[in-house]
Amino acid sequence: MKKLIARLLADERIRFLIVGGINTALGYALFVSFQLSIGHVIGYLGSLYLSYAIAIVVAFVLHRRFTFRKARSGNAWIDFLRFIGVYVVSLAINTALLPLLVEVVRLDPLVAQAISVVVTTLISYFGHKFFSFRRRQLDPDDAT
Repeated sequence: MKKLIARLLADERIRFLIVGGINTALGYALFVSFQLSIGHVIGYLGSLYLSYAIAIVVAFVLHRRFTFRKARSGNAWIDFLRFIGVYVVSLAINTALLPLLVEVVRLDPLVAQAISVVVTTLISYFGHKFFSFRRRQLDPDDAT
């Protein structure tokens, strides 16, 4: 069993799914909490932005330390700025998709956000893999 777990955790995609699952659950729980408590004041987009702001910090730490392990060697501040850049794209898409699902399709904001999460998760994986935590591959001939 330990070998199976070790083999699974050796796969970056599995680690991304684990961290993504934790962070998605946290972000969605925050969205629901804000929506149910102060959503009548700030609206569903306000709930979305607050939940993103908190979840981004948690996601960065988890992805940098666990998912994209090679990222630990880079500059954390540069990684964080690039990480935020990926989330800005995801948030922009979420900002467009959520009102579309709520206002046009007439879904409840909680259901609409659950659907939006699927789309933004795919975007964030590729964005983080190829941009946030990208490391330049060293040419073996450059080592001399």
